[in-house]
Amino acid sequence: MEFLCYHRDRAGSMALRAALGEQHWAYMDRFADRLIARGPTFAADGETATGSLHIVDLPDPPAARAFAFEEPNHQAGVYRDVLLRRWANLLGRTMWDFPGGRTGGNRYLVIGLGAGEGVDLVVPADRDELIAYGPLLSDDAAAWLGTALLIRAPNPDAARAVLTVDRYAAVEVHDWEFGGRRQPRP
Repeated sequence: MEFLCYHRDRAGSMALRAALGEQHWAYMDRFADRLIARGPTFAADGETATGSLHIVDLPDPPAARAFAFEEPNHQAGVYRDVLLRRWANLLGRTMWDFPGGRTGGNRYLVIGLGAGEGVDLVVPADRDELIAYGPLLSDDAAAWLGTALLIRAPNPDAARAVLTVDRYAAVEVHDWEFGGRRQPRP
């Protein structure tokens, strides 16, 4: 089962985040063979971290909750909240398989939150710039709760436009970059 875990930083937590950097990486290294995507999000200045994204393949919802809440930055108070949702990998690949590589261009995390009848359940025809794409689901995968994607795009508006925006209660767009040590899945 695939899960999207997005920890949002608490204001003023950059120093604590920096101090725990190696603990965070060591924790994530334990899941390296199960990570589909990972990386930090940033404020408009491009330097201030605003969150940490991990898309990971785990056995079940309790394992996903343990992954999210046992993470060292979460335990120490770096994060203000956590979005944890089941997710379906419609591209069938990891971020390391993205043909566009780790660098070049602007990268974004787009999260569309919704309820009811699902929308954007099929990968867009123009998929060349998509790094990851899939629906957010309830723990039992019976209910659609939104869509999340990683994309290389010229600007936030172009990233947002991948979704049928008027069908979501809210759409968030975050500056994002590839994170972690390069350890592709087998």
